[in-house]
Amino acid sequence: MIRSACLFASAAVAALVPQLALAQSISSIEADALAFGVREGVADMDLSPDGNRAVFVGPGPGRTTIVYIADIVAGTTTPILSSKSDPETLRSCAFVSNDRLACRFTAIIKAGDGLIPASRMIALDTTGKNIKELGQKASQYDWGYRQHDGSIIDWLPGDNNAVLMTRTYLAEAGHSGNSNISRTKEGVGVVKIDVATLKTTNVEPPRNSVATYMSDGRGQVRLIGIAELSSETLLTGRVKYDYRQLGSRGWKDLVGYQDGGFSPLAIDATINSLYALRKRDGRFALTKILLDGSMTETLVASNPRVDIDDVVRIGNGQKVIGYAFVDDRRRVVYFDPEYKALSASLRKALPNLPLVRFVNASQDGNKVLLVANSDNDAGRFYLFDKSKKSLGELMPVRPGLTGRTLASVKSVTYKAADGTLVPAYLTLPVGKAAKGLPAVVMPHGGPSSRDEWGFDWLAQFLAARGYAVIQPNYRGSSGFGDMWAAENGFKGWRTAIGDVSAAARYLASEGIADPKRMAILGWSYGGYAALQSAVIDPSLYKAVVAIAPVTDFAMFKADSADFTNARVMEEFVGSGAHISEGSPLRHASAISAPVLLVHGDLDVNVGVAQSQKMDAALRSAGKSSELLLFKGLDHQLEDSEARALVLAKVGALLERTIGH
Repeated sequence: MIRSACLFASAAVAALVPQLALAQSISSIEADALAFGVREGVADMDLSPDGNRAVFVGPGPGRTTIVYIADIVAGTTTPILSSKSDPETLRSCAFVSNDRLACRFTAIIKAGDGLIPASRMIALDTTGKNIKELGQKASQYDWGYRQHDGSIIDWLPGDNNAVLMTRTYLAEAGHSGNSNISRTKEGVGVVKIDVATLKTTNVEPPRNSVATYMSDGRGQVRLIGIAELSSETLLTGRVKYDYRQLGSRGWKDLVGYQDGGFSPLAIDATINSLYALRKRDGRFALTKILLDGSMTETLVASNPRVDIDDVVRIGNGQKVIGYAFVDDRRRVVYFDPEYKALSASLRKALPNLPLVRFVNASQDGNKVLLVANSDNDAGRFYLFDKSKKSLGELMPVRPGLTGRTLASVKSVTYKAADGTLVPAYLTLPVGKAAKGLPAVVMPHGGPSSRDEWGFDWLAQFLAARGYAVIQPNYRGSSGFGDMWAAENGFKGWRTAIGDVSAAARYLASEGIADPKRMAILGWSYGGYAALQSAVIDPSLYKAVVAIAPVTDFAMFKADSADFTNARVMEEFVGSGAHISEGSPLRHASAISAPVLLVHGDLDVNVGVAQSQKMDAALRSAGKSSELLLFKGLDHQLEDSEARALVLAKVGALLERTIGH
């Protein structure tokens, strides 16, 4: 029997989220924009080894990010660290021991005419004191010298304050602060580091072209991935993997160079095996490979319609307890009988939150941190105590939406122009009949990505404003196998855009949407799809919103020219007639609907020039275009005030063009 109790007082939860003051004269658009634009109140959470405290990352005002320590027993929360995104942004924090944390932060650095993403690792006490840098000495804040410190690959449970961490070394001489430094090591290695004293032991010597290291969760590095380089020292996209037998220092061949047909997920030391995804009949299946020298491989799971995409484990380095895939919803199949039973019990205890994910567990396994969510609830973190059989809610992911009735999402399929059935998700506004509604088509980014059933803040904002929203998993989306991915959304843009346009026609043919009141909105590749759809069929949409869009294929490839992935991007986007034919920047005069463009000037995924040039081309062609440009923000626009402004602009444009 699972009992439930609230562990944090509602006032304490509310205090964690920036409160945006609402003037008495505020419009309904602005009120909805403020409610849905606020970033997640809990972006990342971890449980202490003793199970008595949690650490999580949440938003402050605007783009500020704050790390909180939550005392689960006392029901209190304390902020211990913050970043203002100038340039550092905190991304995650986790417990190394009960009293010591490891945190990661990132930045976008301007280097000449370009932008470089960088990341750093630090350790600190749970009080916020004794901050120490975990990367290579004397260069932690010399952002232009080294992009990344590395990452923790083994949290070494029970080894007090030690972790295994990859470390990046550069051989050239450099300068940091007031100290000249000279280094002889080069490449990526692994060290064991005490995050309190910084005592460091070399575990793996640095090697060039390392794509990944993987530990068995017990302090042994058992897998290495080596990226292939071209004669120009550019990445080819191919990786080979070697492994070690238990107790050995020598490497053995596992998988030769290949271009994505094999993906290692986790090493389970309890069975001395590697779980990996391997292509079978054009889809990823889950396989298990013994690392005892025999290379015995066993098929664990496959699905005739979709890819298997991950394994599930509880706690850092613990055994694998199941695997996951997405058909119409995310599904988890559990190997472990205890967690299979617990998952079933939790679904009964939380009937309105069917998507349950185990995040971590205390070192003794008694207390389990989990998050549960649904289509109309962004999610809630819970702590389950096995001995007491009690379930306590820690906090909601989006406290600012508490009390709002949100829209439900259902899976649908529709026919593309060639008769192919395309899967999609349909969100309908609460309290309105699904007939003759104004509607928004919302293609996802990627293009090698996909939408899933669940909470989506953009779709929910639109539904709250009275719009039907359809999110198509057009051909070119990932997760459905090689045939569905086809040539990808760049080379195969005609098919992808055709599927997106077919979603709008489906809504009209079913009577759900008024064909004269439809708009399209997308982010990244979705923004490209919005613009190109308006090029191909100018009469279909009355408004176009493109957030951080690709607008010109050639420019998109050129932006990667100075990076090691230049060759990979060149091959992915391709060459030929589609470069011109598929680029909306070159066909701006064909667009008839008003366009809203949104971009951050520190976007390293899609350069801001893509939107600037599109805006100029539209204006030059006499079209209606507005460019909303954000200084100091990247591709994700992680700023509550900026997101609220974007939503307010979107709401006003849609109300003006298709009503609500």
